[in-house]
Amino acid sequence: MNYLIAVLSDRFQAEEAYTALEKAGIPLNKMAIAGRGYKTADELGFIDPMRQAKNRATFMAYWLIPFGFIGGYVFNLIAGLDNLDWAGDPGNHIVGGILGAIGGAMGSVFVGGGVGWAMDTKSDTVPYRDYLDANKYLVLVEDFGGLSDRALPILRKLSPEKIESYQA
Repeated sequence: MNYLIAVLSDRFQAEEAYTALEKAGIPLNKMAIAGRGYKTADELGFIDPMRQAKNRATFMAYWLIPFGFIGGYVFNLIAGLDNLDWAGDPGNHIVGGILGAIGGAMGSVFVGGGVGWAMDTKSDTVPYRDYLDANKYLVLVEDFGGLSDRALPILRKLSPEKIESYQA
């Protein structure tokens, strides 16, 4: 899905652009305003990459940590490792399980997307979220049947801060 997105500095400009697009015959269900009092970035599908990476890493941890514990326990049981003399057989197996659980937790972070969460990587939707956080407004026109070609000259007349095409 392609969108034409115009960044406007205040609500009045956004409403003026929306009204001008409506008068030009662009269907209301093909345009939207994002900003305070209107749609949010989440409603428009601008996914927060930090939250998405954290959710993925947490989801992976739910099954990787127990699986890692069982794997570490079974590996220690089969290999017969005796790292802690004072712990005996059950204690050594449990320590092996704990080390396996730690490995599972590390796997959930590295494989589940936690690296992007920890390193603060940016995606292509982050600038739009930043505009909304700075109390700017976005006017979006869905490119359906050349609507963005009709909307572009109308939006340019209103001199927005930025006009971009976004592909979801």
